[in-house]
Amino acid sequence: MMFPMISTRRRPRTHRPAVGLAAAVVLTAGLAAPSAAAAQPPGPVNAGNTFKWGVAKHDYAFKKRLSHRQWRVSSTREVRTTHGMLELESRGNRTVTATENVTGHRTGRWEIRLRSRSFEGRHTDFRVLTQLVPGRGRDQHCGGQNVALESYRPGAHSVQHYVRDTPDREFRTQRAIGLRDDQWHTFAVEVTKQRISWFVDAQVVSSERRSAALSGASFALRFTLQAEPGATMNRTRMQMDWARYWTLERPNQRSTKAPQLDEGTYGGAC
Repeated sequence: MMFPMISTRRRPRTHRPAVGLAAAVVLTAGLAAPSAAAAQPPGPVNAGNTFKWGVAKHDYAFKKRLSHRQWRVSSTREVRTTHGMLELESRGNRTVTATENVTGHRTGRWEIRLRSRSFEGRHTDFRVLTQLVPGRGRDQHCGGQNVALESYRPGAHSVQHYVRDTPDREFRTQRAIGLRDDQWHTFAVEVTKQRISWFVDAQVVSSERRSAALSGASFALRFTLQAEPGATMNRTRMQMDWARYWTLERPNQRSTKAPQLDEGTYGGAC
């Protein structure tokens, strides 16, 4: 069956005054400052530390101007580095993307540290989405082989994650989580030849071993603010403090046993 899109409609936002942070923190002009509590990372540091993955092979810290040899972006006005973060901010009703410009990896571990904010409540929120997609020069299959680290709308009470394979397979689940504006979370996925496992705030939440979920594609990382076609969208921002990739050289120091996903179909593949 086709998975229905989970509704995350919210009541209109009321005006909330900005809350000041320490003077050393420089904020982007015109954006409200997050509260000190929301700015703190939840739980363990990250899956890379918790599961002892070692030193990352690729570690994007976003301290310098975005390299367009490393990242392909939908618009330089909407995608930039700022204050040590990769930032995607909508400026209209179109989808915004930043895609790692590599041929990709068939196996490995990817992790990000992410926060997001919606600045309006009158219209439709963008979907905040991080995926593994077929790497540079490979057939994209209209999303038919993608793996989602996280998929949600700001203000929702859960995140979704999924894996797809052609022609129309999709394995999906969701996890309850607090998603306050400007609250940091870490999301990770581990892809081996035998399984795919998902991690939220350094806890393994799902593991999928069915062969129909294992496409064998070579993956690159993609960040997306996904618009709804024909809708008027709320101004939305997502910010990544870092993004990392590890090989499978070091074994996990904790079990990755977790529930499998729900199987269904994806009708958008091509």
